[in-house]
Amino acid sequence: MDRIHLNLRDGGRRPQGPNSVEIPPELQPLAQRIGHTYLRQRLGLEEDHEVFCFARPGAHFFYPENWYSVHGFIRTALRLAGMYERAQRNTRAIRVTANRLILSNLPRPFEGLRLLHLSDLHADMDPRITAAIAERLRGLEYDLCVLTGDYRARTYGACQAALDGIATIRMQLNGPLYAILGNHDSIRLVPGLEALGMRVLLNESVALERDGACLHLAGIDDAHYYQVHNLHKAAADIPPDGVSLLLSHTPEVYRHAAHAGFAAMLCGHTHGGQICLPGGYALTWDARCPRRLAAGPWSHGTMHGYTSVGCGSSVVAARLNCLPEMTIHELCRG
Repeated sequence: MDRIHLNLRDGGRRPQGPNSVEIPPELQPLAQRIGHTYLRQRLGLEEDHEVFCFARPGAHFFYPENWYSVHGFIRTALRLAGMYERAQRNTRAIRVTANRLILSNLPRPFEGLRLLHLSDLHADMDPRITAAIAERLRGLEYDLCVLTGDYRARTYGACQAALDGIATIRMQLNGPLYAILGNHDSIRLVPGLEALGMRVLLNESVALERDGACLHLAGIDDAHYYQVHNLHKAAADIPPDGVSLLLSHTPEVYRHAAHAGFAAMLCGHTHGGQICLPGGYALTWDARCPRRLAAGPWSHGTMHGYTSVGCGSSVVAARLNCLPEMTIHELCRG
Protein backbone atom coordinates (compact mmCIF):
# COMPACT_ATOMS: atom_id res chain seq x y z
CA MET A 1 0.00 0.00 0.00
CA ASP A 2 1.31 3.45 -0.93
CA ARG A 3 2.19 5.86 1.84
CA ILE A 4 -0.21 8.72 2.41
CA HIS A 5 1.66 12.03 2.42
CA LEU A 6 -0.02 15.21 3.61
CA ASN A 7 1.20 18.68 4.38
CA LEU A 8 1.21 18.19 8.16
CA ARG A 9 3.04 20.70 10.35
CA ASP A 10 5.20 20.03 13.35
CA GLY A 11 3.94 21.46 16.62
CA GLY A 12 5.12 24.57 18.40
CA ARG A 13 3.51 27.35 16.37
CA ARG A 14 1.91 29.93 18.63
CA PRO A 15 -1.52 31.18 17.53
CA GLN A 16 -1.80 34.96 17.10
CA GLY A 17 -5.24 35.40 18.60
CA PRO A 18 -8.55 33.73 19.39
CA ASN A 19 -9.79 34.01 15.80
CA SER A 20 -6.49 33.40 14.02
CA VAL A 21 -6.84 29.68 13.36
CA GLU A 22 -6.91 29.12 9.63
CA ILE A 23 -8.29 25.96 8.09
CA PRO A 24 -5.67 24.51 5.71
CA PRO A 25 -6.75 23.40 2.22
CA GLU A 26 -6.53 19.67 3.00
CA LEU A 27 -9.08 20.13 5.80
CA GLN A 28 -11.61 22.22 3.85
CA PRO A 29 -13.71 19.16 2.85
CA LEU A 30 -13.80 18.15 6.52
CA ALA A 31 -14.97 21.65 7.47
CA GLN A 32 -17.92 21.27 5.12
CA ARG A 33 -18.83 18.01 6.88
CA ILE A 34 -18.42 18.83 10.58
CA GLY A 35 -18.67 22.62 10.50
CA HIS A 36 -16.08 25.40 10.48
CA THR A 37 -16.67 26.31 14.12
CA TYR A 38 -16.00 22.81 15.43
CA LEU A 39 -12.93 22.39 13.22
CA ARG A 40 -11.46 25.78 14.23
CA GLN A 41 -12.09 24.95 17.89
CA ARG A 42 -10.26 21.60 17.60
CA LEU A 43 -7.32 23.14 15.72
CA GLY A 44 -7.09 26.03 18.16
CA LEU A 45 -7.06 23.74 21.19
CA GLU A 46 -4.35 21.63 19.58
CA GLU A 47 -2.19 24.69 18.96
CA ASP A 48 -2.73 25.88 22.53
CA HIS A 49 -1.62 22.45 23.75
CA GLU A 50 1.50 22.47 21.58
CA VAL A 51 2.44 25.97 22.71
CA PHE A 52 1.98 24.86 26.32
CA CYS A 53 4.25 21.85 25.77
CA PHE A 54 6.99 23.73 23.93
CA ALA A 55 6.99 27.18 25.50
CA ARG A 56 6.39 26.67 29.20
CA PRO A 57 9.23 25.31 31.35
CA GLY A 58 8.17 22.12 33.07
CA ALA A 59 5.01 21.78 31.00
CA HIS A 60 5.90 18.21 30.14
CA PHE A 61 5.35 17.35 33.79
CA PHE A 62 1.62 17.24 33.10
CA TYR A 63 2.01 14.92 30.11
CA PRO A 64 4.07 11.80 30.95
CA GLU A 65 3.91 10.68 27.30
CA ASN A 66 6.15 13.65 26.41
CA TRP A 67 8.39 13.71 29.52
CA TYR A 68 11.67 12.04 28.67
CA SER A 69 12.75 11.84 32.32
CA VAL A 70 9.80 9.54 32.97
CA HIS A 71 10.83 7.33 30.05
CA GLY A 72 14.35 7.03 31.42
CA PHE A 73 13.20 6.39 34.98
CA ILE A 74 10.87 3.55 33.93
CA ARG A 75 13.51 1.92 31.74
CA THR A 76 16.12 2.16 34.49
CA ALA A 77 13.76 0.73 37.10
CA LEU A 78 12.86 -2.19 34.86
CA ARG A 79 16.52 -2.89 34.08
CA LEU A 80 17.46 -2.85 37.76
CA ALA A 81 14.65 -5.30 38.42
CA GLY A 82 15.87 -7.52 35.58
CA MET A 83 12.54 -7.24 33.76
CA TYR A 84 13.20 -4.80 30.93
CA GLU A 85 13.76 -7.38 28.18
CA ARG A 86 10.71 -9.33 29.27
CA ALA A 87 8.61 -6.14 29.39
CA GLN A 88 9.69 -5.26 25.85
CA ARG A 89 8.88 -8.75 24.54
CA ASN A 90 5.44 -8.50 26.12
CA THR A 91 4.59 -5.49 23.94
CA ARG A 92 4.73 -7.81 20.93
CA ALA A 93 2.85 -10.73 22.54
CA ILE A 94 -0.56 -9.55 21.34
CA ARG A 95 -3.58 -11.53 22.46
CA VAL A 96 -6.82 -11.96 20.54
CA THR A 97 -9.57 -11.88 23.15
CA ALA A 98 -13.21 -12.82 22.63
CA ASN A 99 -16.13 -10.97 24.23
CA ARG A 100 -19.89 -11.45 24.02
CA LEU A 101 -21.30 -7.93 23.68
CA ILE A 102 -24.93 -7.82 24.75
CA LEU A 103 -27.12 -5.13 23.19
CA SER A 104 -30.66 -4.66 24.37
CA ASN A 105 -33.19 -5.26 21.58
CA LEU A 106 -30.46 -6.07 19.06
CA PRO A 107 -32.15 -6.68 15.68
CA ARG A 108 -32.02 -10.40 14.90
CA PRO A 109 -30.07 -10.03 11.62
CA PHE A 110 -27.16 -8.58 13.64
CA GLU A 111 -27.04 -11.41 16.15
CA GLY A 112 -23.65 -13.11 15.84
CA LEU A 113 -22.03 -10.16 14.04
CA ARG A 114 -18.28 -10.20 14.78
CA LEU A 115 -16.74 -6.81 15.44
CA LEU A 116 -12.95 -6.40 15.65
CA HIS A 117 -11.92 -3.74 18.16
CA LEU A 118 -8.47 -2.11 17.99
CA SER A 119 -7.35 0.67 20.30
CA ASP A 120 -4.29 2.71 21.25
CA LEU A 121 -2.10 1.60 18.35
CA HIS A 122 0.53 4.35 18.90
CA ALA A 123 1.78 3.28 15.49
CA ASP A 124 4.94 5.42 15.52
CA MET A 125 6.15 4.23 18.95
CA ASP A 126 8.17 1.17 17.92
CA PRO A 127 8.21 -0.38 14.42
CA ARG A 128 8.53 -3.85 15.97
CA ILE A 129 5.21 -3.41 17.78
CA THR A 130 3.51 -2.11 14.63
CA ALA A 131 4.81 -5.12 12.67
CA ALA A 132 3.59 -7.47 15.42
CA ILE A 133 0.11 -5.92 15.31
CA ALA A 134 -0.05 -6.32 11.54
CA GLU A 135 1.11 -9.94 11.75
CA ARG A 136 -1.40 -10.80 14.49
CA LEU A 137 -4.24 -9.46 12.34
CA ARG A 138 -3.40 -11.83 9.53
CA GLY A 139 -6.15 -14.40 9.02
CA LEU A 140 -8.60 -13.08 11.65
CA GLU A 141 -12.27 -13.46 10.76
CA TYR A 142 -14.72 -10.66 11.54
CA ASP A 143 -17.43 -8.61 9.85
CA LEU A 144 -16.28 -5.06 10.53
CA CYS A 145 -13.54 -3.25 12.45
CA VAL A 146 -13.62 -0.28 14.82
CA LEU A 147 -10.60 1.69 16.07
CA THR A 148 -10.96 3.74 19.25
CA GLY A 149 -8.15 6.26 18.91
CA ASP A 150 -4.54 7.15 19.80
CA TYR A 151 -2.67 6.55 16.55
CA ARG A 152 0.51 8.49 17.42
CA ALA A 153 2.85 8.18 20.41
CA ARG A 154 3.17 11.83 21.49
CA THR A 155 0.38 14.29 22.13
CA TYR A 156 1.88 16.89 19.76
CA GLY A 157 3.99 17.17 16.63
CA ALA A 158 3.96 15.68 13.16
CA CYS A 159 1.54 12.95 12.12
CA GLN A 160 3.21 11.34 9.11
CA ALA A 161 5.07 8.59 11.00
CA ALA A 162 1.83 7.54 12.68
CA LEU A 163 0.05 7.45 9.31
CA ASP A 164 2.84 5.31 7.87
CA GLY A 165 2.43 2.85 10.74
CA ILE A 166 -1.35 2.77 10.36
CA ALA A 167 -0.89 2.10 6.63
CA THR A 168 1.15 -1.01 7.51
CA ILE A 169 -1.62 -2.22 9.82
CA ARG A 170 -4.34 -1.30 7.32
CA MET A 171 -2.95 -3.78 4.82
CA GLN A 172 -4.12 -6.62 7.08
CA LEU A 173 -7.62 -5.23 7.75
CA ASN A 174 -10.74 -6.27 5.87
CA GLY A 175 -14.34 -5.14 5.67
CA PRO A 176 -15.80 -1.79 6.72
CA LEU A 177 -13.58 0.31 9.01
CA TYR A 178 -14.79 2.95 11.46
CA ALA A 179 -12.52 5.05 13.66
CA ILE A 180 -12.52 7.86 16.21
CA LEU A 181 -9.76 10.14 17.51
CA GLY A 182 -8.02 9.92 20.90
CA ASN A 183 -6.27 12.41 23.13
CA HIS A 184 -2.94 11.81 21.32
CA ASP A 185 -4.46 12.54 17.92
CA SER A 186 -4.60 15.69 15.84
CA ILE A 187 -7.63 16.27 13.68
CA ARG A 188 -5.07 16.71 10.90
CA LEU A 189 -4.85 12.90 10.86
CA VAL A 190 -8.38 12.57 9.53
CA PRO A 191 -7.73 13.06 5.78
CA GLY A 192 -4.90 10.51 5.91
CA LEU A 193 -6.95 7.97 7.85
CA GLU A 194 -9.90 8.34 5.51
CA ALA A 195 -7.61 8.03 2.49
CA LEU A 196 -6.73 4.61 3.93
CA GLY A 197 -10.37 3.59 3.76
CA MET A 198 -11.49 4.40 7.31
CA ARG A 199 -14.57 6.44 8.14
CA VAL A 200 -13.64 8.71 11.06
CA LEU A 201 -16.67 9.53 13.21
CA LEU A 202 -16.40 13.03 14.69
CA ASN A 203 -19.49 13.29 16.89
CA GLU A 204 -21.29 11.50 14.08
CA SER A 205 -23.13 8.24 13.49
CA VAL A 206 -23.65 5.78 10.67
CA ALA A 207 -26.50 3.33 10.12
CA LEU A 208 -25.41 -0.25 9.52
CA GLU A 209 -27.96 -2.23 7.50
CA ARG A 210 -28.38 -5.99 7.37
CA ASP A 211 -31.34 -7.89 5.90
CA GLY A 212 -33.61 -4.88 6.25
CA ALA A 213 -32.63 -4.19 9.88
CA CYS A 214 -30.57 -1.29 11.20
CA LEU A 215 -27.92 -0.88 13.90
CA HIS A 216 -26.52 2.57 14.64
CA LEU A 217 -22.79 3.13 15.26
CA ALA A 218 -21.87 6.48 16.81
CA GLY A 219 -18.44 7.93 17.55
CA ILE A 220 -17.41 10.92 19.65
CA ASP A 221 -14.28 13.05 19.52
CA ASP A 222 -11.79 13.08 22.41
CA ALA A 223 -13.36 13.48 25.84
CA HIS A 224 -10.10 13.34 27.82
CA TYR A 225 -7.67 16.16 26.84
CA TYR A 226 -9.62 18.30 24.42
CA GLN A 227 -13.13 17.54 25.71
CA VAL A 228 -14.68 18.13 22.30
CA HIS A 229 -17.06 15.18 22.57
CA ASN A 230 -20.74 15.84 21.88
CA LEU A 231 -23.11 12.96 22.58
CA HIS A 232 -26.14 15.01 21.49
CA LYS A 233 -24.66 15.63 18.06
CA ALA A 234 -23.41 12.06 17.74
CA ALA A 235 -26.90 10.70 18.43
CA ALA A 236 -28.80 13.34 16.44
CA ASP A 237 -29.64 11.00 13.55
CA ILE A 238 -30.46 7.97 15.73
CA PRO A 239 -34.23 7.45 16.18
CA PRO A 240 -35.54 7.13 19.76
CA ASP A 241 -36.21 3.41 19.31
CA GLY A 242 -32.94 2.75 17.46
CA VAL A 243 -30.33 0.37 18.88
CA SER A 244 -26.96 2.09 19.05
CA LEU A 245 -23.35 1.34 19.93
CA LEU A 246 -20.98 4.14 20.96
CA LEU A 247 -17.26 4.45 20.23
CA SER A 248 -15.40 6.62 22.76
CA HIS A 249 -11.66 6.80 23.24
CA THR A 250 -11.99 6.93 27.02
CA PRO A 251 -14.47 5.25 29.39
CA GLU A 252 -14.84 8.53 31.31
CA VAL A 253 -18.18 9.38 29.65
CA TYR A 254 -19.83 6.11 30.69
CA ARG A 255 -22.59 7.68 32.79
CA HIS A 256 -23.55 10.23 30.13
CA ALA A 257 -23.52 7.53 27.46
CA ALA A 258 -25.72 5.20 29.50
CA HIS A 259 -28.28 7.90 30.23
CA ALA A 260 -28.23 8.95 26.57
CA GLY A 261 -29.62 5.52 25.71
CA PHE A 262 -26.68 3.78 24.07
CA ALA A 263 -26.96 0.00 24.32
CA ALA A 264 -23.19 -0.55 24.41
CA MET A 265 -19.94 1.38 24.48
CA LEU A 266 -16.45 0.43 23.30
CA CYS A 267 -13.39 2.37 24.45
CA GLY A 268 -9.68 2.22 25.30
CA HIS A 269 -7.20 4.84 26.54
CA THR A 270 -6.31 3.20 29.87
CA HIS A 271 -3.87 0.57 28.53
CA GLY A 272 -5.14 -1.46 31.47
CA GLY A 273 -2.33 0.21 33.43
CA GLN A 274 0.28 -1.23 31.01
CA ILE A 275 2.77 -1.94 33.83
CA CYS A 276 0.81 -3.80 36.49
CA LEU A 277 1.35 -5.82 39.61
CA PRO A 278 0.99 -9.62 39.43
CA GLY A 279 -2.60 -10.53 38.74
CA GLY A 280 -2.99 -7.55 36.42
CA TYR A 281 -3.62 -5.05 39.23
CA ALA A 282 -3.25 -1.63 37.61
CA LEU A 283 -1.40 0.99 39.63
CA THR A 284 -2.76 3.80 37.45
CA TRP A 285 -4.91 4.06 34.33
CA ASP A 286 -4.98 7.82 33.54
CA ALA A 287 -8.75 8.14 33.35
CA ARG A 288 -11.36 9.63 35.63
CA CYS A 289 -13.42 6.50 36.09
CA PRO A 290 -13.85 3.64 38.57
CA ARG A 291 -11.31 0.81 38.58
CA ARG A 292 -13.92 -1.64 37.28
CA LEU A 293 -13.94 0.29 33.98
CA ALA A 294 -10.14 0.24 33.54
CA ALA A 295 -10.03 -2.97 31.49
CA GLY A 296 -12.30 -5.61 30.01
CA PRO A 297 -16.09 -5.95 30.10
CA TRP A 298 -18.30 -3.90 32.41
CA SER A 299 -21.81 -2.54 32.62
CA HIS A 300 -23.56 0.56 33.89
CA GLY A 301 -27.31 0.40 34.19
CA THR A 302 -28.58 -1.28 31.04
CA MET A 303 -25.52 -0.31 28.98
CA HIS A 304 -22.75 -2.86 28.47
CA GLY A 305 -19.20 -1.72 27.80
CA TYR A 306 -15.70 -2.90 27.09
CA THR A 307 -12.41 -1.13 27.76
CA SER A 308 -9.56 -2.42 25.63
CA VAL A 309 -6.07 -2.50 27.17
CA GLY A 310 -4.82 -1.58 23.71
CA CYS A 311 -2.59 -3.02 21.02
CA GLY A 312 0.29 -0.60 21.43
CA SER A 313 2.27 0.96 24.26
CA SER A 314 2.58 4.50 25.56
CA VAL A 315 5.40 6.39 27.32
CA VAL A 316 7.77 3.39 27.01
CA ALA A 317 7.63 0.21 24.93
CA ALA A 318 7.13 -2.02 27.96
CA ARG A 319 4.31 -4.08 29.46
CA LEU A 320 4.17 -6.18 32.61
CA ASN A 321 1.26 -8.35 33.73
CA CYS A 322 -0.91 -6.66 31.10
CA LEU A 323 -0.42 -8.07 27.61
CA PRO A 324 -1.68 -6.04 24.64
CA GLU A 325 -4.90 -7.15 23.00
CA MET A 326 -7.18 -6.93 20.03
CA THR A 327 -10.76 -7.95 20.77
CA ILE A 328 -13.42 -9.66 18.70
CA HIS A 329 -16.87 -8.82 20.05
CA GLU A 330 -19.73 -11.10 19.12
CA LEU A 331 -23.02 -9.20 19.24
CA CYS A 332 -25.75 -10.93 21.23
CA ARG A 333 -29.36 -10.07 22.00
CA GLY A 334 -30.02 -8.87 25.52
